[in-house]
Amino acid sequence: MKKIILLGRVGSGKTTLTQALRGKEIDYHKTQYVHYHSCVIDTPGEYAENRFLGSALALYAYESDVVGLLLSATEPYSLYSPNIVCMANREVIGIVTQIDKPDARPDLAEQWLRLAGCKKIFHVNTLSGEGVKDILDFLQQNQTKSKKKTDKTLTNTQ
Repeated sequence: MKKIILLGRVGSGKTTLTQALRGKEIDYHKTQYVHYHSCVIDTPGEYAENRFLGSALALYAYESDVVGLLLSATEPYSLYSPNIVCMANREVIGIVTQIDKPDARPDLAEQWLRLAGCKKIFHVNTLSGEGVKDILDFLQQNQTKSKKKTDKTLTNTQ
C-alpha cells in the first residue's frame, strides 16, 4: 500500500482520518509532532498554517507516495492557493472532511480543492466511515498499478 501524508489546517480532521485509515478507534487528541505510521504520515495543522513551518512539509512529503490535502466542509475559506499542487513532486489528492456537520458545504470545499489543482477528490465522514474505504482502495489500487508497471519494466530490460 502506498503511504499518504495528510496536510491541512488545525481541526481539519487529519488525526481522525489517520485513525480511521488505520482501523483504530477514534480518539480525539491534538497532534503535536509528525507521526509516521505504516500507510499514513499525520502532520500538525500548524505546519500548514505557518510559513516558517510549511517548508518542513515538503521534506516530510518525500517520505510519502501521495499527498492528501484535507479541507473541512465547514471552512470559511481555503488554505490552499490556486494550482498549489504543481509544487509537489508526488501525486496530490483532495480530501473533503466533516461532511456530516450541519453547516457543511462539501461542494464548496471540493471546488476549492479543484482550484488548488486536485484531480481526484474524496469525501469522508470518519464517524460513519463513509469514504474511508475509498481512500484505502485508492492507495492499494495505486500500488497495484505501480507494481505492474515496475514488473513490466523489469521484464522488458531482462
